[in-house]
Formats: sequence, structure tokens, C-alpha cells
Amino acid sequence: MSPAVRYALYLSAAFSLGAISLSAASKAKLERDLDQIGRVASVMIDGDICQHIVTPRAMEYIFRKDPRDPYADGDNYDVDDESFIRIKKTLIRLSQLADYPVDVNLWMPLNANPPRIHIVIRNRYEMSQFWVWGNLTQNMFPEMRSVLDTGKRLTVEHKPGFVSVLAPVRNSLDDIVGLVEVVSRTEPDARENVK
Repeated sequence: MSPAVRYALYLSAAFSLGAISLSAASKAKLERDLDQIGRVASVMIDGDICQHIVTPRAMEYIFRKDPRDPYADGDNYDVDDESFIRIKKTLIRLSQLADYPVDVNLWMPLNANPPRIHIVIRNRYEMSQFWVWGNLTQNMFPEMRSVLDTGKRLTVEHKPGFVSVLAPVRNSLDDIVGLVEVVSRTEPDARENVK
């Protein structure tokens, strides 16, 4: 029997025996878990490093709109590798505080009029109530604006089957420079990304 087949059988058995959970035991537990992860994220995520992830060159392309090349922003998106990897690893570790699939995504506001938000780092399961595939920036969501303005965590349940906790990210001056979206599903679909 090949290692791949053995691994598939192991996962199948683990899920059926409940050794690996696809979701929290209850919605209330899910909300508590996500809020706790958001609370920890607000302390652990270094906002100073987050502010250096997107390079100045990439930021220029985010704001420049070329009708002849509508995808120039994504094609020219680059990051400071060290900053990106440090924060990405921290986000992954935070997502592992739950024993079921959770993503912790980093969002940063853009200095734009009207206000816009940018998803800087998405994670393993690509879960989000806010991110639209292919969009590097989006209009500022009222819930995100609230967290950025007040510094208070907020639980959001707009998209059916999803629960997100938005938590502020601060820099060393205690300025709120971004936020994390700690997100999971109430009933995960283990085959969602398998096509």
C-alpha cells in the first residue's frame, strides 16, 4: 500500500472516530475560540512589521489604475520577504490554537478616498467572509472600520455558515495599523477546495 493511500485511510479513520474535528462542538464554542484567538493575535502580531510587508513599488501599483492593464496591481505585487514570512508564520501558529480549521488573515487599511482595505496575507483554507477572489483591495467594510476606529474585537456572521472575529493590530506606538480576521465555518466542507 502506497504512503498516500495509507495517509488517506488514516485521515478517513481519524475523522470518523472524531480524533480530528472539522468544526467546534457548538457555535458558542466556535465564537469563544475565535474571540480568544483574536485576543491573542492582537498581542502577538507586530504592527510595525506588518507596515513593512507590502513594498513601496507594489503600493504604487495598487493605487495606479491602467485601463490597458487592469491586472497590473496583482502582476506587480511584491512583499518584503522577511516581514511577510515572520507574520505569515505567526498567523499560521495562531490558527493552530483551534483543533479544527481556522484561518487568521491580515488586513491593512489603505490611505484612499473612499476608504479601502487590502488583504495582505490569506491563509491555508482561504476562508474569509470579506475577501472577493481576485481583488487586491476592496471598499472598507463598516465592521472593519469599527475595529480600526475603536480597537475593539467584533464578531461578524454575515456570510451563511461563517463566523469571523475581527481584532485590531497595533504598532509600537499603540496605533491601530490593521486587523486580523479570525475565521472558521460552522459546518466545514472538507472537499470545498477539491475540484
